[in-house]
Amino acid sequence: MTAANIAVPDTTQELPRCRELAPILARIGDKWTVLVVGALAGGPLRYNALRRTVEGISQRMLTLTLKGLVEDGLVLRTLYPTIPPRVDYELTPLGRTLIDPLVALFEWARDHRAEIETARAAARTDEGAAERAALP
Repeated sequence: MTAANIAVPDTTQELPRCRELAPILARIGDKWTVLVVGALAGGPLRYNALRRTVEGISQRMLTLTLKGLVEDGLVLRTLYPTIPPRVDYELTPLGRTLIDPLVALFEWARDHRAEIETARAAARTDEGAAERAALP
């Protein structure tokens, strides 16, 4: 697919709609949401298994992320009345529709990582040169 094949909305006409979509885009574009959805793509997980799978996430951030995903209808929280209580998290049918777009973003990031790292290094070098040139 080339850039010419992609239909880009006229943002001047779509601004009110963009504002409506901003909270949804913020949720699904969040780093932890992406990782949690990716972890749940393989099937239901209990909280602690999910926390071990999503490296680096704090207990608080996992709790907040799961709460938001449940509220948005992307994740189903199932409580089993056992002792101790067992809670499973799994993607809803709506949540499963996120897998393909997130896989595409993952693949894009993987395929272009080296180029982005090179550009970042160049930008840091350019910024450093500009700062040095501005010194008296």
